[in-house]
Amino acid sequence: MSARLFLAVELAEDDREALHGWAESVVGADRGMRVVAPAQVHLTLAFLGHRGLDEVEPLGALVEGFAGTPAPALRTAGALWLSPRKPHVLTVAVQDAGGRLAGLHDGVWTALEELGFERERRAYRPHLTVARVRHGWTAPGTRLAPAPERALTPTGLTLMRSWLGGGPARYEALTRAAFSAGS
Repeated sequence: MSARLFLAVELAEDDREALHGWAESVVGADRGMRVVAPAQVHLTLAFLGHRGLDEVEPLGALVEGFAGTPAPALRTAGALWLSPRKPHVLTVAVQDAGGRLAGLHDGVWTALEELGFERERRAYRPHLTVARVRHGWTAPGTRLAPAPERALTPTGLTLMRSWLGGGPARYEALTRAAFSAGS
C-alpha cells in the first residue's frame, strides 16, 4: 500500500480565503474551470509521489525537525498560468522577500536527500494553485483581473497526503511543524 505525499508550507486562513475569493471572481461562471477550495490552498515545497506507508513516520520526523523555523516573508506576485503554452493551472506567484523560503526549500531537500530522495532538477518556482482547467476544456482567453497584492502569513511546514478520485484532489495533513513568528 502507498500514499501520495508532498511537503507544503501552509498559510493563514485569511490568506487562503482571499486567494479563493479572487479565483472565484476571475473564473466566474466558466464551467471549464474548477476553483480550489480555500482549505486546499498551500505552497508545495517538495512533491514526493506515491511512497510506501513505512515512509510516513520518517517523513513526519523530518517535518517535525523544522518546528520553530522562522517563518519566511512571503508576498503575492501576480497571476501565473502553468504551463504558459498550454495553460491548465491558474496560480498566484509568490515572492520570497529575504530568501528565507529558498533556504527552507533547500533545507527540506537536503533532509530528503539524507532519506534517499533525489532532489528535483527543475528550478523551484513558488506559487499557490487557485484553480484548474477541467479535463477536456481550455483556459479562458480573457485577461485576468490582477491577483490580490498582499503579504502572506505562512504558519508552518506540513507533510500532506493527497487523495485522488471521486472529484478534486483532497489533502490530509499528516504532520505539522509550526514556524516561529520571530525574525
